[in-house]
Amino acid sequence: MKLIVTGASGFVGSAAVQSLAGAGWSVIAQSRGQLPPSLLPASAQALQAPLDDQAAWQSVLQGCDAVLHTAARVHQVQDASVDPLADYRAVNTVPTLRLARLAAEHGVKRFVFLSSIKVNGEFTIAGQAFHADDAANPADPYGISKHEAEMGLRQIAAETGLQVVIVRPPLVYGPGVRANFLTLMRWLQRGLPLPLGAVHNQRSLIGLDNLVSLLSTALTHPAAANQTFLASDAHDVSTTELLRELAVALQRPARLIPVPSRWLETALTLASRGAIAQRLCGNLAVDITKTQRLLQWHPPHSLAEGLRVTAQHFLASGR
Repeated sequence: MKLIVTGASGFVGSAAVQSLAGAGWSVIAQSRGQLPPSLLPASAQALQAPLDDQAAWQSVLQGCDAVLHTAARVHQVQDASVDPLADYRAVNTVPTLRLARLAAEHGVKRFVFLSSIKVNGEFTIAGQAFHADDAANPADPYGISKHEAEMGLRQIAAETGLQVVIVRPPLVYGPGVRANFLTLMRWLQRGLPLPLGAVHNQRSLIGLDNLVSLLSTALTHPAAANQTFLASDAHDVSTTELLRELAVALQRPARLIPVPSRWLETALTLASRGAIAQRLCGNLAVDITKTQRLLQWHPPHSLAEGLRVTAQHFLASGR
């Protein structure tokens, strides 16, 4: 079976290429720049082309069975763009819909789109969780661009018969993770005292290997066609619990000061760090019952296992 994976140099895309090539797919790994040899399995083929290069896509889509679309302009807490929504749309919305329509024209059967839980919203109420069929409520340009791509994909599916599968993950962690998760590991590794010992929120995460497993299932499972699925490790944790488990994985003590989360939120908000306060102290829980029921899929790796391999890679890389 022939498969195109877009964004093959990215965090999720590169892991998907390795896993799916190993599972017997004939993988074409797309990236804008030259793909490092370490990211390209011997059985895979590289495609160096931007998403808007229609001439390049015309040839590779011929005879292709599926597309796994992971390429995206990722969310940034600090975005200096003059018009961030236009910039996100230019990468996350317009090229996605162009590629999907081109795929349909070439007889591709299935298009799996890596979206984001931000389509559901930024936070959940304590004791409640997002569900796959909730009304969309994106609040920032990144989430809006992903939502608009989802809506366009559903329209293309209705018009052409292309089977579209949408997967919305929350924060993804794993070997090579960057951004805030990497910062947390660095703080713990250095033994820094952190005022995060009394945060009793609930947040869903998903390990990279679990997400790739779900994406692999979405590529072939008959019940996945034209469905939207949420993703997680099926193990929600508070920020305090996460830091303690991550410290165990790093084999370091967790020096967590029990500052009341309300005080922490207030201090960060006054320092114009409201978004960070929400991520550290707010709730963002997802319910994956639909994913488990329709796809007979369950996360193959526990949170503890995912944190362990993440920490091992971090320590080995000296980051």
